[in-house]
Amino acid sequence: MTTPSPSNGNPPTPLKVIIIGAGFAGLTASLELSRKNIHVTLLEKAPVLAPLGDIISFGQNSTRFFQKNWPGVWDQLFPLIHKAEEIHFHDWTGNYVTTQSFKKEHEEWGIKINGHRGEIHGILFEYAKRQENVEVKLGTNVVDYFEDEERGLAGVRTDKGEVFTADVVLSAEGVRSRGRKLVLGFEDKPLPSGYAVYRAWYPADELLKNPVTKHLVEKGDSHYGWIGRDIHFLAAGLHDGKTMSWVCTHKDDGDIKESWQFPGEKQEVVKLLEGWDPVVMELVKATPPDRLFDYKLVFRDPLPRFVSEGVDGKGGRTALIGDAAHPFLPTSIQGASQAMEDGVVLAACLDVIQGDRRRVKEALKVWERIRYKRVHEVQKTGVATREQWHKADWEAIWKDPESLHLKREKWILDFDAEANAYETYESVKRELGL
Repeated sequence: MTTPSPSNGNPPTPLKVIIIGAGFAGLTASLELSRKNIHVTLLEKAPVLAPLGDIISFGQNSTRFFQKNWPGVWDQLFPLIHKAEEIHFHDWTGNYVTTQSFKKEHEEWGIKINGHRGEIHGILFEYAKRQENVEVKLGTNVVDYFEDEERGLAGVRTDKGEVFTADVVLSAEGVRSRGRKLVLGFEDKPLPSGYAVYRAWYPADELLKNPVTKHLVEKGDSHYGWIGRDIHFLAAGLHDGKTMSWVCTHKDDGDIKESWQFPGEKQEVVKLLEGWDPVVMELVKATPPDRLFDYKLVFRDPLPRFVSEGVDGKGGRTALIGDAAHPFLPTSIQGASQAMEDGVVLAACLDVIQGDRRRVKEALKVWERIRYKRVHEVQKTGVATREQWHKADWEAIWKDPESLHLKREKWILDFDAEANAYETYESVKRELGL
């Protein structure tokens, strides 16, 4: 597609985008915009990005970006990721139920990624810092978003009084993003989902010595699951069995007014899992106190929009991406992947307009339409999986053990979001009457 040149005959200067938040949504958007010759200023509140967190998953729909779009990243990443190609399910007392293999989908759709959030994030962040047209500013706390239609700009203000402006602003700050107020026109708050997750990540040395747990790590990477009434427990041996990660999702009525992650208490987990498989109990007891966290799951009602309406109500220049727009339950196994798709598709839409600032709002509207339905359809799968496990009908499961398997949907996983954006841009534009 060609773009009208300025009257002086010079090519348009590259578009400028400000991104707030250096999580996977913000980093992906930064890298993809940079790849398409769009200048990015990436603002992150944290003064230092420490390698925090535990296990995180990426489906084939986002793994393709690590492999194909960012040279050298996959070579660094592959040695660190979880290599198990199956998960073994048990009931809460330890009775074996079924094994789900992922080998066929890996052959047909490509590999998926499970690994340590901090390790994967660190590789991506260092790669972003090396890109010429990505300017990273850590320790920058954004407190306000604004738009200036007369100047054709959007911008943010920091707690130190700094002002940054660009053609587009992307809020990638998570569920409490201040950008939500500008986009929605009101301030909403995250709500408790009624569930929480205990999460742990620690060296597996002691597990190897314990006859009850050594089978989880002695042969390299592994993946196990235990399903109980309104509780499920997943354990993964990683780094060739040298590391253990486990997560336990359970009912919770905790308050989330100020924070939603707290240090976990082993005694509380042991009490919660009383009567469970001794393997599970030993995994909990072996957890170092400083490696256990209690993470309250929050949700937002589906938003009416991801892009600001602008001064005239016809579309603005500020967009919400990732958890700021659509937080996912862990049981969807798609939160990080959909955040990455947001960034990839947005970069493709801005690439289509080839620097024509008169069409920036058009590109954002097309992006929103492309992403909106898919994101919300994928979100529903997290609720479905949680209900499938937490409300399990064991009489039916023993008759059909595979009913416990994770649903692995082709329309979600075997999907190229970037190619789809380029293929559908013009038809979506017509659909919107633009």
